Amino acid sequence: MSAPARSKAEPWRDAGLEPYVRIAGVSKRFGDFTAVDEVSLDIYKGEIFCLLGGSGCGKTTLLRMLAGFEQPSAGQLFIDGQDMAGIAPYERPVNMMFQSYALFPHMTVFGNVAFGLQQEGLPKSQIASRVADILDIVRMGEFALRKPHQLSGGQRQRVALARSLVKRPKLLLLDEPLGALDRKLREHTQFELISIQEQLGVTFVVVTHDQEEAMTLASRIGVMNRGKIVQIGTPHQIYEFPATRFVADFIGSVNLFEGQLVEDESDYVRVACPQLPVPVYVDHGVSAAPDASLWVAIRPEKITLERQQPDSRDNWARGVIKDIAYMGDMSIFVVLLPDGREVRVTAANVARKSGETFTWDDEVYLSWDASSPVVGSG
Repeated sequence: MSAPARSKAEPWRDAGLEPYVRIAGVSKRFGDFTAVDEVSLDIYKGEIFCLLGGSGCGKTTLLRMLAGFEQPSAGQLFIDGQDMAGIAPYERPVNMMFQSYALFPHMTVFGNVAFGLQQEGLPKSQIASRVADILDIVRMGEFALRKPHQLSGGQRQRVALARSLVKRPKLLLLDEPLGALDRKLREHTQFELISIQEQLGVTFVVVTHDQEEAMTLASRIGVMNRGKIVQIGTPHQIYEFPATRFVADFIGSVNLFEGQLVEDESDYVRVACPQLPVPVYVDHGVSAAPDASLWVAIRPEKITLERQQPDSRDNWARGVIKDIAYMGDMSIFVVLLPDGREVRVTAANVARKSGETFTWDDEVYLSWDASSPVVGSG
């Protein structure tokens, strides 16, 4: 799971740049339930920022407060330096694209996209020009006279995007924008969204529960859990350096072990895990008290399968292959350890024929590099 390399600037790294969206200590309560809990967040102009989390984590509520559909119980929201308190949704420099797309079934593609401009009373010639331009950008110009029922799911998605962008908002909010598409179309449309956003320069805030979608789209991700943002970072930072056990477990696939710190030096540590026959050696220090209880996370793609026991005092385990899934580009192996614990290992299928093959019930050894484990106490 990885995000495409981006050539554009990374404005959040510029300490002197003012954020385009500032969320300062925002909470939202519904009776006794706190949906958003003291969230503070800066988003910069030109970003695609993804709010990622499971159902009920507060991400959509936060998006709705930016749109003006909900009011914060506490805290402040600023867009382009302006306090949004008391600003009605239709007066904000914001547009929102809903998961359902909410297209008018009786209107053509042109009519759907033009509707907001017509409500503003713009001249017909200006409306026609702006609608034609945005339909060309989303590659829907040739379908301008069709109605929604005559379009595919991906085409309806692009019409909804065009309708959201034609009013030239400073900020576009997208709530699960690709959730209604099948997997292949969703993957294709993710890159289309990136291209359109970079072409227009609009700031996107995307809510999604789909980790791969967030990793593909986002310049940065805010992972939410129980109303709080538990980590903010680039896709690489979130995946490779999870700040908490929740993030490590939530993002991608991971093998988590419980352990105790048994050797603590400035440039390495050893963690003894009851499920493993030897300690986990990590080639960097950690912030933990002596004999602290820790979690150790190892991604499946960072584990190697071998026939022979590794010649090392650390970082290996023995097991039996219980299940295999061939995924085309990679194979997934489920290895059963002696204590009954299952470990997932992924291997890239880089050749049509491999000199080393593993099958069900093979006894194997697992090993990993000292830089691979992530260790934490939170």
